[in-house]
Amino acid sequence: MAFSLFGKRDDSSAPDSPEPQKPGFFDRMKQAVTRTRESLAGSLASVVALTREVDDASLDDLEFALLAADIGAATTNEIIANLRARALRHGISSGDELNQLLKSELLRILNSVATPVTHPAAPPEVILLVGVNGTGKTTTSGKLAAMFRREGHSVLLCAADTFRAAAIEQLEVWADRSGVSLIKTKQGGDPSAALYDALAAAKARSTDILLVDTAGRLHTKSDLMQELDKMTRTAARQVPGSPHQVLLVIDATTGQNGLQQARLFTEAARVTGIVLTKLDGTAKGGIVIAIAHELGLPVRFVGIGEKLEDLIPFDPTAFVDSLLD
Repeated sequence: MAFSLFGKRDDSSAPDSPEPQKPGFFDRMKQAVTRTRESLAGSLASVVALTREVDDASLDDLEFALLAADIGAATTNEIIANLRARALRHGISSGDELNQLLKSELLRILNSVATPVTHPAAPPEVILLVGVNGTGKTTTSGKLAAMFRREGHSVLLCAADTFRAAAIEQLEVWADRSGVSLIKTKQGGDPSAALYDALAAAKARSTDILLVDTAGRLHTKSDLMQELDKMTRTAARQVPGSPHQVLLVIDATTGQNGLQQARLFTEAARVTGIVLTKLDGTAKGGIVIAIAHELGLPVRFVGIGEKLEDLIPFDPTAFVDSLLD
């Protein structure tokens, strides 16, 4: 935008410089898996030269590369077995073909569990966030609240992690940042009572979505699972059919340890999907594949940074393309 000698804006001059575009979904996913992609790409490049036929030794090297990306032994064994069978039947002529076949294998696994979310016919939709302390449950609750608000939904947060010091205060900060209301009780109070009040408030206000931040640690694992079961029963009594989603929050940087956590919670908390946090901070992004294959659970959202908007829906095709292109 230019100005004339007389100080008035001259609209006939050169146009404004365009504002920089925000990264698209694929770009954000590709950035999030940078460390995993670099690790895997480096290994793939060393597996086979582009002009050499893939042989058994190459597939053995690929197996180590997949294990290093934390895809897991059981999942890796299945992928390599399928690639080896393909090599025996038709041959694999180049590294590029191997890359495409690997993409197909990873997509097959992810798409096998990529079931659509079933939303209730009438609000509120009740979503419980579960997982051990330190995985990012409270942060994820706030980011989800902000995301759903951006999509035009009314949202209410429930602070049901009453056992961890400062958990309620932390969620209050996220509620303020997200622009949503919070239902809470005092520290050390009954989580199910807090949930009961939040359910009543959500129904009275015709709120679209109720997000419930739960405890991640009690005195014993059995105590924690009993508390989560009590909360599930409380929700079902107040809102039949709820909780509609139980999202297990896993820290991607923990790799296979996160998979063990998932097994524990899946058995006790009726988990319906995974939120994988800190994907941008690890070379172990292959844990996404292991979760799908070994637990039969879809990853619903991934955390890709510290900002309020740094939580995005998980897309299998975008993930695999970002990982291997």
